[in-house]
Amino acid sequence: MKTVLNDLYDYGLKIYQLEDAFKFSLDSLLLAEFVKVKNKQEIILDLCTGNASIPLVLSTKYSNQIYGIELQKDIFTLANNSVKYNKKDKQINIIQANVKVSLDYFPKESIDIITCNPPYFKFQENSIINNSSLKAIARHEVKIKIAEIVQISANLLKHNGRFYLIHLAERLDEIIIELNKNNLNLKRLVPIYTNKNKNCNLVLIEAIKGSKKGLKILPALYSENLKTFKNIF
Repeated sequence: MKTVLNDLYDYGLKIYQLEDAFKFSLDSLLLAEFVKVKNKQEIILDLCTGNASIPLVLSTKYSNQIYGIELQKDIFTLANNSVKYNKKDKQINIIQANVKVSLDYFPKESIDIITCNPPYFKFQENSIINNSSLKAIARHEVKIKIAEIVQISANLLKHNGRFYLIHLAERLDEIIIELNKNNLNLKRLVPIYTNKNKNCNLVLIEAIKGSKKGLKILPALYSENLKTFKNIF
């Protein structure tokens, strides 16, 4: 596939992408904008980072150290090249690895903020998936499941560390169960709709490790009406 260099929305950055795949998405931009950073010392880790759109957007808002983990070599290369092109390599460090081995790179309870825009779809032997292994791994839980992502995140986060996730609304019940199992308390939730005539299709989640119970459901977003992603939370 051909590699192209595109504008990263209107954040003043460029991003390397494959012409027919792995374009940065609305999902990633919304997740990056949803993140709350309290101080400059907080360490940010983006799991399943893809071509690093989330670390790049966060780098325009904060000066914190940011890490990303991406399994697939071709996509890791896109991410790394984008970081270098934008001269962000002193702030952003991309690691090629499976999220499952994150604890080989970071000590337990050493991360303040974790973000993740993971594969959305369950994978079973009879699943219909894309013939491209690159796309299949990015979209389906071929290499890692949401339960594993939540557990790993809980192990990596400090007490009161924040976990930010965007996922399918239809899997929210499953995600809440996994969060509760791992002492991650759901604190903020944003329902995302394509428009007012459709069911909710995505949710943004903030969960805090070891926090008190108490959930705030923020006003719904309607993606077709969004004129900007910046500072919408």
